[in-house]
Amino acid sequence: MNLSELFWKSSLEEIKKGYVFDDEKKIITCLICGKTFEKGIIYSHKEILYEAEKYIHIHINETHGSVFDFLLEMDKKYTGLTDIQKNLLDNFYNRLSDQEILKISNAGSLSTIRNHRFNLREKEKQAKVFLAIMEILNEKVDTNSNLVEIHRTATMVDERYVITEDENKEIIKKYFKDSFDSEISKFPKKEKQKIVVLRHIMKNFSTDISYTEKEVNEILKRNHSDYVTLRRYLIEYGFMERKLDGSEYKVKI
Repeated sequence: MNLSELFWKSSLEEIKKGYVFDDEKKIITCLICGKTFEKGIIYSHKEILYEAEKYIHIHINETHGSVFDFLLEMDKKYTGLTDIQKNLLDNFYNRLSDQEILKISNAGSLSTIRNHRFNLREKEKQAKVFLAIMEILNEKVDTNSNLVEIHRTATMVDERYVITEDENKEIIKKYFKDSFDSEISKFPKKEKQKIVVLRHIMKNFSTDISYTEKEVNEILKRNHSDYVTLRRYLIEYGFMERKLDGSEYKVKI
C-alpha cells in the first residue's frame, strides 16, 4: 500500500497522531513521509535511547514541525480552507489572542476575527456530522472498495481521477504488455489512462531518495523513449517535485 492509500485509509485518531501501527508487521509508519520504525528496536536521539513508539513523536516534531502544520498546509481541495482561515487557525494554534492577531494581520477588526472563529466552529460541526454520516454509510455499504485512491499531491482533482480497480488493471495491461518495467510504444492521450500510466511508472522511484535530472531520465527511459514528456507530466500531475534550477527531483508525498 502506498503512502496516499495508507493516509486516506487511516482513522481520524491515526491522522491526528501522524502515524499508524501495523500490529501484524510490528511497524510504525509516519503518515507524512512514509518513514518506518520497527517496534522492539531502540532508536538513539541526542544520546538518549527511545522505543519506536516514543521515537516516532520526535521524528514528526523534528522533521515535519507538527502534524497540525502538515495538515494545515495540505491543498485546499482536502482542507476546504481559505488562506485567511489557514492563517487564523495557525494563530489560534499558537495561542495568540484576538488583539495580537489583529496587530499582525489584515483581519480588519476584532469583530471580523470573532466572526471567523464562529464560522470555523460551524464548519467543525458540519464536518463532524458529515463524518458520522459517512461512517454509518460505510458500515452498510463499502462505497470506496472499487476505486483507486487518489495520491495526496494530485493537482486539479476531478472526474479524471475516478478510476476503478478493474479499469486500473486493464489500462496497465494495455500499456505494459510484457512486464512491470516494459517499454510502452506510445503515451496515452486520454486523461484517465495518463494518470494510471504515470502512477504505475512512479513505482520505479523511492520516496526517500533525491534524484538528479539525469537519474530521472535514465529511469524513465525504461518505459518510454520520450522521457522528457514523462518527466514533465510527473511534475504537472503532482507525482514529483523539482528545484527551480532542475538540479534535484523528489517524489511528492
